[in-house]
Amino acid sequence: MPFSIKEWSEDDRPREKLLKKGVTALSNAELLAIIIGSGSVDENAVELAKKILSQAGNSLSELGKVSIAQLKQHKGVGEAKAVSIAAVMELGRRRGNSEITEKKQIKCSNDIFILFHPLLSDLPHEEFWLLFLNRSNRVIDMQRISYGGLSETVVDLRLIMKQAVERLATAIAICHNHPSGSAEPSPQDKLITKRIREGAALLDIHLIDHVIISDNHYYSFADNGE
Repeated sequence: MPFSIKEWSEDDRPREKLLKKGVTALSNAELLAIIIGSGSVDENAVELAKKILSQAGNSLSELGKVSIAQLKQHKGVGEAKAVSIAAVMELGRRRGNSEITEKKQIKCSNDIFILFHPLLSDLPHEEFWLLFLNRSNRVIDMQRISYGGLSETVVDLRLIMKQAVERLATAIAICHNHPSGSAEPSPQDKLITKRIREGAALLDIHLIDHVIISDNHYYSFADNGE
Protein backbone atom coordinates (compact mmCIF):
# COMPACT_ATOMS: atom_id res chain seq x y z
CA MET A 1 0.00 0.00 0.00
CA PRO A 2 1.43 3.43 -0.93
CA PHE A 3 2.21 6.13 1.58
CA SER A 4 -0.59 8.63 1.99
CA ILE A 5 0.27 12.22 1.06
CA LYS A 6 -0.15 13.16 4.74
CA GLU A 7 2.90 11.02 5.50
CA TRP A 8 5.07 12.91 2.99
CA SER A 9 7.43 15.71 3.92
CA GLU A 10 5.55 19.02 3.94
CA ASP A 11 7.77 20.28 1.10
CA ASP A 12 6.52 17.41 -1.07
CA ARG A 13 2.80 17.70 -0.34
CA PRO A 14 1.14 19.54 -3.25
CA ARG A 15 -0.94 21.98 -1.17
CA GLU A 16 1.85 22.83 1.25
CA LYS A 17 4.35 23.06 -1.60
CA LEU A 18 2.09 25.52 -3.42
CA LEU A 19 1.72 27.69 -0.30
CA LYS A 20 5.46 27.70 0.42
CA LYS A 21 6.95 27.88 -3.08
CA GLY A 22 4.16 29.21 -5.29
CA VAL A 23 1.96 27.61 -7.91
CA THR A 24 4.70 27.51 -10.57
CA ALA A 25 6.79 25.14 -8.43
CA LEU A 26 4.26 22.33 -8.89
CA SER A 27 4.27 19.78 -11.70
CA ASN A 28 1.15 19.17 -13.79
CA ALA A 29 0.51 15.99 -11.80
CA GLU A 30 0.75 17.85 -8.49
CA LEU A 31 -1.65 20.53 -9.69
CA LEU A 32 -4.08 17.88 -10.89
CA ALA A 33 -3.74 16.07 -7.56
CA ILE A 34 -4.94 19.22 -5.77
CA ILE A 35 -7.98 19.29 -8.06
CA ILE A 36 -8.96 15.65 -7.46
CA GLY A 37 -8.22 15.90 -3.74
CA SER A 38 -7.68 12.22 -2.95
CA GLY A 39 -6.61 9.00 -4.59
CA SER A 40 -7.82 5.44 -4.19
CA VAL A 41 -7.02 2.59 -1.82
CA ASP A 42 -4.12 1.56 -4.04
CA GLU A 43 -2.59 4.96 -4.89
CA ASN A 44 -2.45 8.49 -3.54
CA ALA A 45 -3.74 11.56 -5.36
CA VAL A 46 -0.42 12.37 -7.06
CA GLU A 47 -0.01 8.81 -8.34
CA LEU A 48 -3.59 8.84 -9.62
CA ALA A 49 -3.00 12.21 -11.30
CA LYS A 50 0.13 10.86 -12.99
CA LYS A 51 -1.84 7.90 -14.31
CA ILE A 52 -4.59 10.16 -15.68
CA LEU A 53 -2.01 12.38 -17.39
CA SER A 54 -0.08 9.38 -18.70
CA GLN A 55 -3.17 8.00 -20.45
CA ALA A 56 -3.62 11.44 -22.05
CA GLY A 57 -0.06 11.29 -23.39
CA ASN A 58 1.12 13.66 -20.61
CA SER A 59 -0.51 16.42 -22.66
CA LEU A 60 -2.88 18.95 -21.11
CA SER A 61 -4.31 19.54 -24.57
CA GLU A 62 -5.19 15.85 -24.88
CA LEU A 63 -6.51 15.78 -21.32
CA GLY A 64 -8.92 18.51 -22.35
CA LYS A 65 -10.43 16.08 -24.87
CA VAL A 66 -11.07 13.31 -22.36
CA SER A 67 -14.74 12.82 -21.55
CA ILE A 68 -16.32 12.49 -18.10
CA ALA A 69 -17.04 8.83 -18.83
CA GLN A 70 -13.40 8.16 -19.78
CA LEU A 71 -12.11 9.87 -16.64
CA LYS A 72 -14.42 7.75 -14.49
CA GLN A 73 -12.76 4.61 -15.83
CA HIS A 74 -9.80 5.34 -13.57
CA LYS A 75 -10.09 3.62 -10.21
CA GLY A 76 -10.62 6.30 -7.59
CA VAL A 77 -12.23 8.80 -10.00
CA GLY A 78 -15.94 9.16 -9.43
CA GLU A 79 -18.32 11.61 -11.03
CA ALA A 80 -17.38 14.49 -8.70
CA LYS A 81 -13.65 14.21 -9.45
CA ALA A 82 -14.25 13.78 -13.18
CA VAL A 83 -16.47 16.87 -13.23
CA SER A 84 -13.82 18.84 -11.31
CA ILE A 85 -11.16 17.93 -13.88
CA ALA A 86 -13.45 18.84 -16.79
CA ALA A 87 -14.34 22.15 -15.13
CA VAL A 88 -10.73 23.20 -14.56
CA MET A 89 -9.80 22.33 -18.15
CA GLU A 90 -12.66 24.48 -19.39
CA LEU A 91 -11.60 27.36 -17.12
CA GLY A 92 -8.12 27.16 -18.64
CA ARG A 93 -9.58 27.39 -22.13
CA ARG A 94 -11.78 30.33 -21.21
CA ARG A 95 -8.95 32.21 -19.52
CA GLY A 96 -6.76 31.89 -22.58
CA ASN A 97 -9.59 33.00 -24.79
CA SER A 98 -10.63 36.01 -22.66
CA GLU A 99 -7.06 37.33 -22.59
CA ILE A 100 -6.91 37.17 -26.39
CA THR A 101 -10.39 38.61 -26.95
CA GLU A 102 -10.03 41.95 -25.14
CA LYS A 103 -10.06 44.71 -27.78
CA LYS A 104 -8.70 42.28 -30.34
CA GLN A 105 -8.57 43.61 -33.90
CA ILE A 106 -9.13 41.02 -36.62
CA LYS A 107 -6.71 41.62 -39.49
CA CYS A 108 -6.48 38.16 -41.07
CA SER A 109 -7.75 34.60 -40.87
CA ASN A 110 -4.99 33.63 -38.45
CA ASP A 111 -6.35 36.13 -35.92
CA ILE A 112 -9.67 34.28 -35.99
CA PHE A 113 -7.89 30.94 -35.65
CA ILE A 114 -5.91 32.16 -32.61
CA LEU A 115 -9.10 33.46 -31.02
CA PHE A 116 -11.13 30.28 -31.39
CA HIS A 117 -8.52 27.54 -31.26
CA PRO A 118 -8.53 27.31 -27.42
CA LEU A 119 -12.31 26.92 -27.47
CA LEU A 120 -12.77 24.48 -30.33
CA SER A 121 -9.66 22.39 -30.92
CA ASP A 122 -10.30 19.81 -28.17
CA LEU A 123 -14.02 19.25 -28.72
CA PRO A 124 -15.35 15.83 -29.83
CA HIS A 125 -18.41 17.50 -31.40
CA GLU A 126 -18.98 20.43 -33.75
CA GLU A 127 -19.76 23.92 -32.48
CA PHE A 128 -20.62 26.97 -34.56
CA TRP A 129 -19.54 30.40 -33.28
CA LEU A 130 -20.14 33.96 -34.40
CA LEU A 131 -17.69 36.84 -33.97
CA PHE A 132 -19.19 40.36 -33.87
CA LEU A 133 -17.02 43.24 -35.06
CA ASN A 134 -17.22 47.03 -35.24
CA ARG A 135 -16.16 49.26 -38.14
CA SER A 136 -12.49 48.84 -37.20
CA ASN A 137 -12.87 45.05 -37.15
CA ARG A 138 -12.36 45.05 -33.39
CA VAL A 139 -14.17 42.37 -31.43
CA ILE A 140 -17.44 43.43 -29.85
CA ASP A 141 -18.47 40.00 -28.66
CA MET A 142 -18.47 36.32 -29.56
CA GLN A 143 -21.34 33.87 -29.21
CA ARG A 144 -21.89 30.17 -29.70
CA ILE A 145 -24.77 29.78 -32.12
CA SER A 146 -25.19 26.03 -32.19
CA TYR A 147 -23.93 22.80 -30.70
CA GLY A 148 -23.86 19.74 -32.88
CA GLY A 149 -23.08 16.08 -32.93
CA LEU A 150 -19.98 14.35 -34.16
CA SER A 151 -20.35 15.36 -37.80
CA GLU A 152 -22.64 18.35 -38.13
CA THR A 153 -24.26 21.32 -36.44
CA VAL A 154 -27.45 23.16 -37.34
CA VAL A 155 -27.19 26.89 -38.01
CA ASP A 156 -30.20 29.22 -37.77
CA LEU A 157 -29.69 32.18 -40.11
CA ARG A 158 -32.38 34.25 -38.40
CA LEU A 159 -30.70 33.82 -35.03
CA ILE A 160 -27.34 34.91 -36.46
CA MET A 161 -28.79 38.09 -37.95
CA LYS A 162 -30.70 38.86 -34.74
CA GLN A 163 -27.53 38.53 -32.65
CA ALA A 164 -25.56 40.77 -35.02
CA VAL A 165 -28.20 43.51 -35.12
CA GLU A 166 -28.60 43.51 -31.32
CA ARG A 167 -24.85 44.14 -30.94
CA LEU A 168 -24.79 46.83 -33.66
CA ALA A 169 -22.13 44.84 -35.48
CA THR A 170 -21.02 46.15 -38.87
CA ALA A 171 -19.08 42.98 -39.67
CA ILE A 172 -19.10 39.36 -38.58
CA ALA A 173 -16.90 36.30 -38.89
CA ILE A 174 -18.04 32.74 -38.44
CA CYS A 175 -16.05 29.83 -37.11
CA HIS A 176 -16.69 26.17 -36.46
CA ASN A 177 -14.64 23.05 -35.84
CA HIS A 178 -14.21 19.69 -37.55
CA PRO A 179 -13.44 16.98 -34.96
CA SER A 180 -12.67 14.60 -37.82
CA GLY A 181 -9.15 16.03 -38.28
CA SER A 182 -9.78 17.54 -41.72
CA ALA A 183 -10.42 21.26 -42.03
CA GLU A 184 -11.63 21.02 -45.64
CA PRO A 185 -15.13 22.51 -46.05
CA SER A 186 -18.03 20.24 -46.84
CA PRO A 187 -20.72 21.16 -49.40
CA GLN A 188 -22.94 22.04 -46.43
CA ASP A 189 -20.25 24.37 -45.04
CA LYS A 190 -20.11 26.17 -48.39
CA LEU A 191 -23.89 26.47 -48.55
CA ILE A 192 -24.10 27.86 -45.01
CA THR A 193 -21.38 30.40 -45.80
CA LYS A 194 -23.22 31.56 -48.92
CA ARG A 195 -26.51 31.92 -47.06
CA ILE A 196 -24.97 33.89 -44.20
CA ARG A 197 -23.02 36.16 -46.56
CA GLU A 198 -26.15 36.98 -48.56
CA GLY A 199 -28.34 37.40 -45.47
CA ALA A 200 -25.83 39.70 -43.78
CA ALA A 201 -25.46 41.81 -46.93
CA LEU A 202 -29.19 42.61 -46.83
CA LEU A 203 -28.58 44.25 -43.45
CA ASP A 204 -25.39 45.98 -44.61
CA ILE A 205 -23.28 43.66 -42.47
CA HIS A 206 -20.06 42.33 -43.99
CA LEU A 207 -19.06 38.69 -43.55
CA ILE A 208 -15.26 38.88 -43.47
CA ASP A 209 -14.49 35.16 -43.20
CA HIS A 210 -15.57 31.66 -42.26
CA VAL A 211 -12.80 29.71 -40.55
CA ILE A 212 -12.93 25.96 -40.00
CA ILE A 213 -10.64 24.67 -37.25
CA SER A 214 -9.32 21.12 -36.93
CA ASP A 215 -6.62 20.36 -34.36
CA ASN A 216 -3.77 22.82 -35.05
CA HIS A 217 -4.69 23.88 -38.57
CA TYR A 218 -7.54 25.67 -40.25
CA TYR A 219 -9.28 26.51 -43.52
CA SER A 220 -10.22 30.10 -44.38
CA PHE A 221 -12.93 30.81 -46.95
CA ALA A 222 -11.54 34.34 -47.42
CA ASP A 223 -7.98 33.13 -48.02
CA ASN A 224 -9.28 30.68 -50.59
CA GLY A 225 -11.36 33.26 -52.46
CA GLU A 226 -14.67 31.78 -51.32
